[in-house]
Amino acid sequence: MQVLLSDSHAAAATAAAYDLQALRGLMRGGSKTFFAASLLLPPRVRAPATALYAYCRLADDAIDLGHDAQAEMAGLQARLGAIYDGRPCAADADRALCQVVHRFAIPRELLDALLEGFLWDAQGHRYETLADVQDYGARVAGTVGAMMALVMGTRTPSALARACELGVAMQLTNIARDVGEDARNGRLYLPRQWLRDEGLDPEAWLRQPVFNPAIASVTARLLAAAEGLYRRAEHGVAELPMDCRPAIQAARLVYAEIGHQLQRNGLDSVNRRAVVSRRRKLGLIARATGAAFMPAQHPLGDPDALPAVQYLVDAVTRSQPPMAMPSFKPKAKARRSFDQRMEWATDLYARLEQQDQRALR
Repeated sequence: MQVLLSDSHAAAATAAAYDLQALRGLMRGGSKTFFAASLLLPPRVRAPATALYAYCRLADDAIDLGHDAQAEMAGLQARLGAIYDGRPCAADADRALCQVVHRFAIPRELLDALLEGFLWDAQGHRYETLADVQDYGARVAGTVGAMMALVMGTRTPSALARACELGVAMQLTNIARDVGEDARNGRLYLPRQWLRDEGLDPEAWLRQPVFNPAIASVTARLLAAAEGLYRRAEHGVAELPMDCRPAIQAARLVYAEIGHQLQRNGLDSVNRRAVVSRRRKLGLIARATGAAFMPAQHPLGDPDALPAVQYLVDAVTRSQPPMAMPSFKPKAKARRSFDQRMEWATDLYARLEQQDQRALR
């Protein structure tokens, strides 16, 4: 990514006026685990992370809910071009993203890949093998892992690979958890070849999704693939700055626990949704505090990146490092200690759980 220093300063100045609270509202309405974990991040990272998430959420909705996915994609690509030219449109998400990509030298290839993954959703892309599913996860979640690593200040290939793999692991968990919900929406993310191996016709099952031992077996295989990536990602957490490790470890542990809860539910994600209890989440968050002191050395050395995410790592490696720029400071606030951020997240989980209970009544 070629950005002149003067252009970068101009981009930051152009993007300065945006509503961070509005962006936080978008995050709060999306992934509860991601939002709560973000509250454990240090302030220097929380604001750009919010900007990234808000853009991802709006772009996903634009493609997924629009009448013409290709037209929406073309519009988003044009807006992304304006963002990288330092001339974002008036939308808060675009202005904030402009400041983030220029300050942290985020290659456009990452955001192009993210949009491609959203388009695959809208087009009903088919996934025959685990590698195909991982390719999808690399686009819609591995890219987010890479961008989060960059805003935290980490650009080493090994740390980026683990960050991308953590994103893929989370996406595999999402797929395993949402098998029934996705099928009722006409979507199938389980590897179709795995269904055939179990004697199921993917199209016939999609027309009438039911839980059975064959689906349980496929779900178990997908969770096993995710678990392997969670184990690899744990050592990537140790390569992050110390003040960022607890938040990412908390997200890793809570997401992995969704899979464990699904297993306790008999692997039935067709008729019910696996939910991690508030008490269990709080225990995992408390456990995550020790991540700040994790040893960085992987017991297996430095594993090669998952093939699905290697091109994302390569894109960052080819890009220029960030240059000196004005700090990302939407609005100064009193700094909270980690204990205070953890207490805040605990209270958030309680409120979110109460909202869920009210919604079920």
